Amino acid sequence: MLRPLLALALIGFLSPLSSAADWPHWRGPTRDDISTEPSGWQNDKWNLTEAWKANVGEGSTSPVVVDGKLYTFGWKADRDTLVCLDAKTGKPIWNQSNPAPKYGRHSTGDKGIYSGPSGTPEFDTETDLLYTLSIDGELRCCESKAGKLVWRVNLYDKYKAPRRPKVGRRGLRDYGYTASPLVQGAQLIVEAGAATGNLVSFDKRTGKELWRSKATDPAGHTGSAVPITVDGIPCVAVLTISRLLVVRIEGKAAGTTLASYDWLTDFANNIPTPAVSGQSILVTSAYNRYAIARLDVTAQGVKKIWEHASASGVCSPVISKGKVYWAWRGVHCLDFTTGTEAWTGGKVGTQGSVIATADDKLIALSNRGDLLLVETAGKSPKRYSELASKKSLFKTDAWPHVVLANGHLYCKDRAGNLIAFRVGKT
Repeated sequence: MLRPLLALALIGFLSPLSSAADWPHWRGPTRDDISTEPSGWQNDKWNLTEAWKANVGEGSTSPVVVDGKLYTFGWKADRDTLVCLDAKTGKPIWNQSNPAPKYGRHSTGDKGIYSGPSGTPEFDTETDLLYTLSIDGELRCCESKAGKLVWRVNLYDKYKAPRRPKVGRRGLRDYGYTASPLVQGAQLIVEAGAATGNLVSFDKRTGKELWRSKATDPAGHTGSAVPITVDGIPCVAVLTISRLLVVRIEGKAAGTTLASYDWLTDFANNIPTPAVSGQSILVTSAYNRYAIARLDVTAQGVKKIWEHASASGVCSPVISKGKVYWAWRGVHCLDFTTGTEAWTGGKVGTQGSVIATADDKLIALSNRGDLLLVETAGKSPKRYSELASKKSLFKTDAWPHVVLANGHLYCKDRAGNLIAFRVGKT
């Protein structure tokens, strides 16, 4: 009897480690904010231990974590800097910087609540190359070993994207380039928002242009284009300034529009990244278009399945186990199939991001560093249930997305203050 018991104990001891995963992309390893790691909730206690702190420069970018290294991107003293740190200790490994403005060249509106780069770095696990896109359109490919520049192009200089047009009767907004680059196979895809193509594809190794989208919408302000396969056709979905676009990315048809759905918001503030599950896409926005909708896409077009009169103005929705979650003016839960509301609660303002964890919890970072642990609908189907919190980690807005990787939770504010917590008992 002793040997089986010891084996079971060993399995239980190792399970948190076996579920550890890197975080190489915007919204995580599968680009959907669903983690294979536990939250750290054990014996009615949230086991978080502060591991280290650092300042990595202004900006709303979130970290990426690969092979024990954390990469992040910030602005300081008229330079953008790509930083590599030891993910467990915060010890600097290398940094590379280049001259850069604090705002994009056409920027206007809301400069009191953002500055520096907004697009999260993209890590390509095939080549170990890193890609960054500055708020002023500087697209760079660097080696991850020491940050050596491989290729670069400035999107404003090459594609001449103008200032975003005014939408509605409210103030004009242009936040510059906000989206993370997206690696798909041999391609790097970015939203250029130009009159010659909303999306542009590059060879990820050389920077050679491969195609431009036929659609020429000005860019939205989202976190990234998102991969989706529609009836066997590889595509990406992107929320432009005025609509959801689904664009083919392979073969002779690359760059052509497969489907679209109008979605226009005052201030040009189509901000939350579309959430994809199978051939379904969730889009949401606030302001004059205050709603969240599920759209099912086929090669024949888009069908609206439901629309609900609640919204996210910034946080990207998370689709997990038949439910939809987001953190914006509260933490929200809807049924993915029907769109009916299960619950809303919590003291969350306009700043917020959320992750679904392997132990059926939600981790949200909101406001000026309020870190919340919340039950999912799996364990609390009818009401908001907050298990634990850490309040006021920062003095500025927590726009950057919270990250859970390899037993560590990373929280960052727009001033570049980064805190790493060890998750679980130590």
